[in-house]
Parts: sequence; C-alpha cells; structure tokens
Amino acid sequence: MRINFVNFSRRLCAFVLLAAIICPIQRALSKPDAPIYEVRKEHDRDGIGTFYRHREIAHVMGHQAADWLERPEREQEEKPGLLLEALKLKPGEVVADIGAGTGYYTRRMAQKVGEKGIVYAVDIQQEMLDLLTNKMTELKIHNVKPVLGTITDPKLPATAVDLILMVDVYHEFDHPYEMTQAMIKSLKPGGRIVFVEFRGEDPKIPIKPLHKMTEAQVRKEMAFFPLEWVETSEVLPIQHIIVFKKK
Repeated sequence: MRINFVNFSRRLCAFVLLAAIICPIQRALSKPDAPIYEVRKEHDRDGIGTFYRHREIAHVMGHQAADWLERPEREQEEKPGLLLEALKLKPGEVVADIGAGTGYYTRRMAQKVGEKGIVYAVDIQQEMLDLLTNKMTELKIHNVKPVLGTITDPKLPATAVDLILMVDVYHEFDHPYEMTQAMIKSLKPGGRIVFVEFRGEDPKIPIKPLHKMTEAQVRKEMAFFPLEWVETSEVLPIQHIIVFKKK
C-alpha cells in the first residue's frame, strides 16, 4: 500500500490545529476535576469564607439596603451617563442587567434599546424585583422583563442576549464559575459581557476591599472561559468598565 505523505501530513496538521482550538473550549465549558472553591475558617468579616481563584467572595447586599442604590449622590459619584455611552447600546438589542436591584441601570438601558429592544432585569431577591417592577410601572417602561434568578443561574434564554451588564455585582456571586458558564450560554456569538467594579487597585476609593476588584483579577477569572477581552475603560470616576466578548 502506497501512502501519500503530503496529504497525510496536511490532514495531521489540520487535526492538530482543530484539537488546539476545541480542547481549550471544552475545558472551559466543563467543570474542572479539582475543587474550584476553597473554604477557610479564618476570613474577612465582609466575606462568606469561600475563595475563588484566590479571591474571597463578598456578602450579597440585601434588599434592606435598596435605598443606597437610589441615593441622590450616585449620579455624581458614578456618572451613569458615561457608562451608558461606553456600552454603545443600539435600538432593538436584547440586554440583561444581572443583579439589577431596584433597576437603577435597567431603566436607563431600557431607554437606550427602545421599544423594540428588551432588558432582562435579573435578581435573586424577589423583594428587589418587586421594587424594580413598581418603578417601571411608575415610569411607564414596558420593555423590561423581571427574572428571578438563582445563585448558579440567571435564568436567561439561550443564545439570545447581545450584552450582559453587571454593576458592582460579580464580586458577590456565591458561585461565580457556574454563573459565568450560564451567562455565556445566554449570549449570542460575539455578544458582550461587561463588568463594572470599583477599582481594587486604588486604596483611596472608600469602598470595602472585598467589594472592589482589580482588572487583573477579573481577567484572571475570565481566562477559563471562551471569552475574549475587548477593552478596559477608565472613564468612570471610581470604577472600571471591563468588556469581554463571546468567542
């Protein structure tokens, strides 16, 4: 039997290349064999004692503190208008506000995507969603869909979302690995996932350390998923805007 070594070599190279592309994606989408969370008895009082990628997970802010989300000073402190500009939302897009709370950013995104667009407002506290729904009714906003998520799943439709926004929320996820997996499944190909976090690099920002994140830590945690870093914007006074897109 005669072997065409040229064709054989080409096929072998193609196989190796395909494996190089597929294997990392499969590893990212499948749960690692080794434990991905570490529980420590000694930990920060503001954390839950569970560590992910060497970062302690912070306590979730309860609905009892909802007034803080609507504080008048927030406009000056965080400049939400600058964030909305940076997101470059388009009319008709489908977006999700994870950890939507009272809907501070939900209602602003609803205006940007317009009547033909949809904003999924996701929260794990029904009390927050009740406050949000009442506010949307008061403002006559009809393109917002409240979603009661869980600590492992935002309950979004598969491959349906153009952009996911998390404002000062990701660091509180009890199960960041599972949540990120689920969020990625809900994104359209090329869809964006945006982290807005108080800058952990700056000790002068008056926020508890566990409720801040460095850019390096966010990128480190996203490196295990089929995501591509797009940009990090520092246009906001005290927060990063860290953008990834689905490969």
